[in-house]
Amino acid sequence: MVNSLSGVGVLDKAMAVLGALESQPRTLAELVAATGLSRATAHRLATALEAHGLVRRDAAGRFSLGLRLIGLGHAAAAAVPGWLDARPALAWLRDRTGESVQLYVRDGDRRVCVESLEAPHELRTIVPVGARLPLDRGSGGRVLAADRAPGPEDPGPGWVESVAEREPGVASVSAPVTDPSGRVVAAVSVSGPIERVGRHPGERYGPAVVEAARRISAHLA
Repeated sequence: MVNSLSGVGVLDKAMAVLGALESQPRTLAELVAATGLSRATAHRLATALEAHGLVRRDAAGRFSLGLRLIGLGHAAAAAVPGWLDARPALAWLRDRTGESVQLYVRDGDRRVCVESLEAPHELRTIVPVGARLPLDRGSGGRVLAADRAPGPEDPGPGWVESVAEREPGVASVSAPVTDPSGRVVAAVSVSGPIERVGRHPGERYGPAVVEAARRISAHLA
């Protein structure tokens, strides 16, 4: 049974099909099992989405996400303030810390990862672009939950850290990206396994995260 989020049943079911294909290609039988839809409904929606380029079939006949989504995803990300300018700063931050880095923006009561660069280590944090995460857990969420970044007169290091708050074994440090008015528009994060980054990751990575956020904010001025 597909939960109704929008109140438009066919849309919720179509999104369930796309969501089931997000992790891997699936046969029709696998799509039925993953979504809980009837075979006829799953097939009807998958082929309709295929006609719009949102779903395609691979050489084995399995359904997978369509290539049109690439363009839509880039268009959506390009609408995020500072997204393109964020890439050099995020690459610098990953190289400086040796850990995975992410850029999050707020979307209602959730946060969405709009850019993600993985650490070179075999054991690393992986947050896929498009991942929707809570605001009330994790350093990135808490940064975005604030309307404005702390000003010069406010005490504090300018970064937020979390340890095993959203996911066991993972710690992170985040800092706000702000527009010229001081409004928080995004959060830059560094994350990694606790056994490597420690239980006080802010002391180690906080200044670099703040610097990366400052560089991105500067492009918004």
